[in-house]
Amino acid sequence: MADSPAAAGAGPAPRTSVLVVDDGTEVAHHHWEPDAGVDPDPVPVVLHHGFSAHTLVEWAGRGTVAALTAAGRRVVGIDARGHGMSGKSPDPARYGEPRMARDLRAVVAALGVAAVDLVGYSMGAVVALLTAAEEPAVRRLVVGGVGAGVVEVGGVDTRVLPNDVLADAFLARDPGPPPPEVAGMLAFAAAVGADFPSLAAQARAAHQGGVDLAAITAPTLVISGDDDPLARRPHVLADAIAGARLHVVAGDHGTAVGNPAFRAAVVGFLCG
Repeated sequence: MADSPAAAGAGPAPRTSVLVVDDGTEVAHHHWEPDAGVDPDPVPVVLHHGFSAHTLVEWAGRGTVAALTAAGRRVVGIDARGHGMSGKSPDPARYGEPRMARDLRAVVAALGVAAVDLVGYSMGAVVALLTAAEEPAVRRLVVGGVGAGVVEVGGVDTRVLPNDVLADAFLARDPGPPPPEVAGMLAFAAAVGADFPSLAAQARAAHQGGVDLAAITAPTLVISGDDDPLARRPHVLADAIAGARLHVVAGDHGTAVGNPAFRAAVVGFLCG
């Protein structure tokens, strides 16, 4: 995640709430209402960010929230545990995308709505896929920043970014220079004030147990950057989800999510 944390402008401030989930962790979620004068869709869009980011950086700062509210959508962005305004812990046992998916489902249940459209990026895409495989309330699904690794590895592609290398870098255990991908993540995490022990714990716990992609029935859009090493061969993922569409935009793992074409594809798919 190498682009500017506030590349597109954050827009209006959200209303922020905190939900205490079953293991006592506080999960922050941010709410935006549709712009005045547009015909609102009653189904909210729920956004889940990627590793080391948080809602206000990944989704508000890069313009996705503003694009959705301008299209008449209510938006809810979740800060994953260990990220943003949510609870922190250095214990890997408290992390992993399945745990984050349970947090997401708890927030959706607290919204008291019959359906949601769900968008996830990178780590958040794995969370969104796990959620959509079990949660009938997901009406539409968008996943970005992932590709064949979900099918072949079972989660974010650790063949490109090994868990132990990433965790050791966040704990400063390796005296040597980090790989370029890790160096970029370290710089981004420092810029957004992330909690390094929590990020190391999530890196240790990153999900590799697979996703029941055949259980996903929501119409799905897979988006990837054309130069994203963590989203190689995205057609493999799209082909594994019944009826999924694939859209490729310019950019690497950090810049694709801020590309205006990414926002346009999300809005077009969810609001078209």
